[in-house]
Amino acid sequence: MRKIFFQILLLSAFLAWMAPCNAQQVIPLYSGKIPDSKQAANEEVISPNKEVDTIATNVSVPTLEVFLPPENISSGTAVIICPGGGYHALLINREGKDVARAFNKKGVAAFVLKYRLPSDRTMKDKSIGPIQDAQKAIEMVRQRAGEWHVNPHRIGIMGFSAGGHLAATAGTHFDQAFITDKAGVSLRPDFMILIYPVISFTDSIGHIGSRNNLLGPSPSRKQIRYYSNELHVDSLTPPTFLAQAAGDQVVSSKNSLYFYEALHRNGVPAALHLYQKGEHGFLTAPPFEEWFGRCIYWMQSNGWVH
Repeated sequence: MRKIFFQILLLSAFLAWMAPCNAQQVIPLYSGKIPDSKQAANEEVISPNKEVDTIATNVSVPTLEVFLPPENISSGTAVIICPGGGYHALLINREGKDVARAFNKKGVAAFVLKYRLPSDRTMKDKSIGPIQDAQKAIEMVRQRAGEWHVNPHRIGIMGFSAGGHLAATAGTHFDQAFITDKAGVSLRPDFMILIYPVISFTDSIGHIGSRNNLLGPSPSRKQIRYYSNELHVDSLTPPTFLAQAAGDQVVSSKNSLYFYEALHRNGVPAALHLYQKGEHGFLTAPPFEEWFGRCIYWMQSNGWVH
């Protein structure tokens, strides 16, 4: 009996020690009315998917899921993660929660942004819903940095595919607030991590599916130019890490190349890894450990990770 009691005590102590490592919470992005929203039923669907694990569709109520590293290895750096899915869906695990947990092992706090997917049913102007959510996430993490043991000057944004477009939009258009920023919190990410990103909406290299979902089938030239982020890089654009497969058949690798060239031209620190083998989504190559390891090395080189 005493042996069983001792084992229970050990198990309880172990679980108590593990709790901070796995502690996470899902919080609403907005405490009140969601900006630019219409009164409409929440029709969000989370579906299993054999190829990419889990897909969220019809997202109209944005949330931020918090993943905090153990305090003893915390670097004070945070990354807001924007999953991809062509502005039609969100690969919420493979390009969200799984990556967040990997960051936690490196001492980085991670926040998975389940941003609204453009919809005329739920939004007054569907083109600005996602960027509103990205800016709100940056504002929230900065305002609650003390609570989450985060350095407010070391908050980056990461995006995959169309989520990369959203992250790049946040990094190149931070001087225009799409939310009511009463406290005047800086909406500029301190760095960007863009993985097989959609960057451009131009006819020549842009991902037209993402463009149509965000802007509709007949966007104006002004809209196309505004959301072609390679055209808006300047010296204040955050340092950027880019990774993509050269043979990407879904999003042209010229998206990453043109963005890198613009960063280099403006003197912005940047790293580009263009893989000889691989495809969109990195489903078979390169392995996660390869590109993520290079990402962590880049972060270490910039002093954001120990």
